[in-house]
Amino acid sequence: MSKYDDETTYAIGELAREFDITPRSIRFYEEQGLMSPSRTGQNRIYLNKDRVRLKLILRGKRLGFSLAEVKTLFDMYDTNPNSAIQLEAMLEMTEQKRAVLKQQLEDIQMLMTELDDVEARCREELAELKRGNIA
Repeated sequence: MSKYDDETTYAIGELAREFDITPRSIRFYEEQGLMSPSRTGQNRIYLNKDRVRLKLILRGKRLGFSLAEVKTLFDMYDTNPNSAIQLEAMLEMTEQKRAVLKQQLEDIQMLMTELDDVEARCREELAELKRGNIA
């Protein structure tokens, strides 16, 4: 970390270590338009706003949001930082994500029940074989 115009700055390696990701991941987020650090020659200079964006990108990914969805929210924020529209969009996205996860959970529960049935049938047949009742 260094001082740059009275604002804390970060090197790509520092951010990568802090968030336990690779510098390549950070460059990828830049390529996707999610971050835009300033440059001095070949060196990228990340400000605290870039660090916050990286934290939000990673949180969004952890919650299952696509990078395109995260970018949409960033674009809304960049247009109007105090926008109710951004919050409404986030609520809608959260609702949709919750519905998808709920459906996935129901699907998993159904599969677990089917696996339990198959396992029980296999155990019964195996027990019958061991008792010599099935040829």
